[in-house]
Amino acid sequence: MHIRKKRPWEIPEREAVPEEVFLNRRQAIKKLGSWSVGAGALAIGADPLFGLLSSPRVFGLFEDAKPIIKIPETPTSHLYPAIRNERFVLGDRVLTDEELAAKYNNFYEFSANKDVYKHVGDMEPRPWQIEVTGLVEKPRTFDIDSLVKEMALEERLYRFRCVEAWAMAVPWTGFPMRDFVKKMRPLSSAKFIRMETFYKKSWSPGQRYRFWLPWPYQEGLTMAEATNELAFLATGIYGHELPNQHGAPIRLVVPWKYGFKNIKSIVRIDFTAEAPQTFWNTLVPNEYDFQANVDPRKPHPRWSQATERLLGVDKRVETRLYNGYEEFVAGLYA
Repeated sequence: MHIRKKRPWEIPEREAVPEEVFLNRRQAIKKLGSWSVGAGALAIGADPLFGLLSSPRVFGLFEDAKPIIKIPETPTSHLYPAIRNERFVLGDRVLTDEELAAKYNNFYEFSANKDVYKHVGDMEPRPWQIEVTGLVEKPRTFDIDSLVKEMALEERLYRFRCVEAWAMAVPWTGFPMRDFVKKMRPLSSAKFIRMETFYKKSWSPGQRYRFWLPWPYQEGLTMAEATNELAFLATGIYGHELPNQHGAPIRLVVPWKYGFKNIKSIVRIDFTAEAPQTFWNTLVPNEYDFQANVDPRKPHPRWSQATERLLGVDKRVETRLYNGYEEFVAGLYA
């Protein structure tokens, strides 16, 4: 008899949101009761669903006339939502509310606070190119939509843990980074991957006014980390393409590491023989190491990492080693 051992992050099937509900949530939103737009705010009826504007691609409460979630319309919009990969699901977590996740995130190019969505209006995620350089057989430059069409998209549910000791759970859409690495055919001398985000002051108040910081934002992984099955290049979230504040049009997701490793809005990927310099490790090396694995036993110099605050839930929970993904990645650090 085959006995299947339940993984610690799995949930009973009965607790999962039915697929038809997830896929038809936009249609459900359209059935809202009466609504009207007042002075910078959206008035709604008693229906618990809310956030509909005249365009189905812009939704969320309005604050200071800024839409919380603005989904780009692109040549690849029809590819979302993608089929969920059931190997990557959540255990003792529920998905973070989409609007909350859109309102509470870090993107220092735009804001040093969590109100990033208010400052990303000038960013244009199309046209967008990703330059691949370094120790590969043939360096290339990809148009984002061409790349997305070449790769097989899937959805994965991942925990997300910030080094600031808050956490959420998110449905990402994208493709395994190992598939992209294989596509580029790196040389045997390539030991690390360096990633870089945009440098454009006209979009970025952070780059414009905090000009002394080491822009553009850079991050890196070892080749073994980049080809681990968890490493993911995300182009979508919550069943649609990435809004700007989440790192449109393409970002890294490595759920066993702290959030600052998950570089957003990638424009360059470089295969190197040496460990690359990274943004936060360059600024404050004693607080932000290159590896940055979630580890409750290793406190941040200014606070404990033993517990974390769940967004949208009024409680703290114990932090798990590697954010609960030990079975996938522990072998990388033996």
